[in-house]
Amino acid sequence: MAVWSRTVVAGWMVALGVVSAAGFAAAAVLVASQRFVFLWLLAASAALLATGAVRVTVDDRGVTVHALLLPFLRRRIPFTRIREAHARPARPMELGGWGYRWMPGRTAVSLRAGDALWLDLSNDKGFVVTVDDAAGAAEAVNQRLLRTMGK
Repeated sequence: MAVWSRTVVAGWMVALGVVSAAGFAAAAVLVASQRFVFLWLLAASAALLATGAVRVTVDDRGVTVHALLLPFLRRRIPFTRIREAHARPARPMELGGWGYRWMPGRTAVSLRAGDALWLDLSNDKGFVVTVDDAAGAAEAVNQRLLRTMGK
């Protein structure tokens, strides 16, 4: 199977993550009495960095979304868990906001408004990722599902 892959970057999330991490680290050094608080706030910066830039891949293993800046953070959905794929527009507010979102019945990686890959999963839940050429991704997923069913 050919590999389909695209990168999505929310520049504002990455920039805010870098700036806030630098600020919180400096504050932790300068304000010793509040060091613990500032170190905890670094987790928010890490979350922005982890979800602000992702690569979406459709290959023989399934659909994978991994953080570009922290590549060990990934979500892989094997084809055995996917019923069908669709491409349609999405807005961050309908997906619960920006970043990695958990909602009843659906999880999402939402970095912008626009083109999105919507996966219907076998557990009656859904997974959505905003990505350019979502139609190409949906086609790649559905072709693989058809080949699997035909075997």
